[in-house]
Amino acid sequence: MNKTRSPEVLEPFGAAPHERPVPRISIHAFCEFPDTGAALQRAGADRRLAKASLNVQLGGIGAAIDHYAGQVTPNLLIVETRLSGKAALDELDRLAEVCDPATKVVVIGRTNDVELYRELIRRGASEYLVAPLDPLHLIEVVAGLYSDPHGRPIGRVIAFLGARGGVGSSTLCHNIGWFIAEEQNINTTIVDLDLPFGTVALDFNDEPGQSVADALTTPERMDDVLLERVLLKRGDHLSLFAAPASLDRDYEAPLEAYESVLDAVRQAMPCVLLDLPHLWTPWLKASLISADEIVVVASTDLASLRNTKNLVELLRHDRANDPAPRLVLNQVGQPKRPEIPVKDFAETIGLEPALVMGYEPQLFGQAANNGQMLGELGVKSPLVNNVRNFAGQLTGRKQAAAEVRESPFLSLLRGKKRA
Repeated sequence: MNKTRSPEVLEPFGAAPHERPVPRISIHAFCEFPDTGAALQRAGADRRLAKASLNVQLGGIGAAIDHYAGQVTPNLLIVETRLSGKAALDELDRLAEVCDPATKVVVIGRTNDVELYRELIRRGASEYLVAPLDPLHLIEVVAGLYSDPHGRPIGRVIAFLGARGGVGSSTLCHNIGWFIAEEQNINTTIVDLDLPFGTVALDFNDEPGQSVADALTTPERMDDVLLERVLLKRGDHLSLFAAPASLDRDYEAPLEAYESVLDAVRQAMPCVLLDLPHLWTPWLKASLISADEIVVVASTDLASLRNTKNLVELLRHDRANDPAPRLVLNQVGQPKRPEIPVKDFAETIGLEPALVMGYEPQLFGQAANNGQMLGELGVKSPLVNNVRNFAGQLTGRKQAAAEVRESPFLSLLRGKKRA
């Protein structure tokens, strides 16, 4: 007797525990050992702790007791002890006498002792961590202390940025969003942040009503109800947060407005794609660095090479606890255009491309003129299939792009010798 196979049940999509940003809290840490202090400083420089205020001092629990005698304790107190057993518990009891009831306490020790852990938790400690510390694990613990266990998960943010204008970053972002929503059934919002020249509404053959610019003028009003009203719906799972694409107004908003609007979107949607314009401002840099995943789109020319190298170096420095951005090389193989070979481009950047897209103007032109995405054309093309699988690579829901056989054209390009 044949058994019907039950459909695969997938976990809800959203930001992983280590990707959740920590709220605007004060954190004070008192360390016994320099390596613990260094790990805390690395965690404090991470994008997920950007809103929190972290102060690190040496001295351990004893120094914390002396410091807070008669003073208000912070939201979170992290203390390290070199003691174990009853001595560590007695030290924590003395600390409890100077701690405010609302202060959460994380204890760091050098002993992997389950009984000590249980007793510390029983006495009011929020968590016990064993050194040496992993900065990402520490961030995950802190985020977990301030997240609602019964609340809905926050969305995962994927930012798309072109190394220079005209390399197809927006087109790729919009097509990736369509594949994630329509073929992976993940509720997705594409946020077009190129306010004067954005094309998300144009590419989907739609007309924006209220736009991202309107939300930025009154970010304090951005809640689920308003967000539902301003988003353009494209099917069951895809929404567009369009740019006004108009030159009859100035688009100036503070960094905090962008943060508030994007926080509201990721609170409502499991997957958020940022279509970032090719410019460099404080809000764009902050939006890029705070994203959970970054895709840099470039073409194989010298300006793209220089700009991509600068971007990758900056992101490696400012996102030291994150993987490198994913590199997409687009418009490869344009006739009569001198190009930097893909292999040389990758070696100079120090980053292998996650996706190499050939130059197919007819395919993209047809989609643009029809107001359709590549997947809606019904065209059987290796390029379309590779874009589809790259979308799966970003979400972890489909076969990775590296596992898909390249078209013969791209294989030849990769192996092409320099003249």
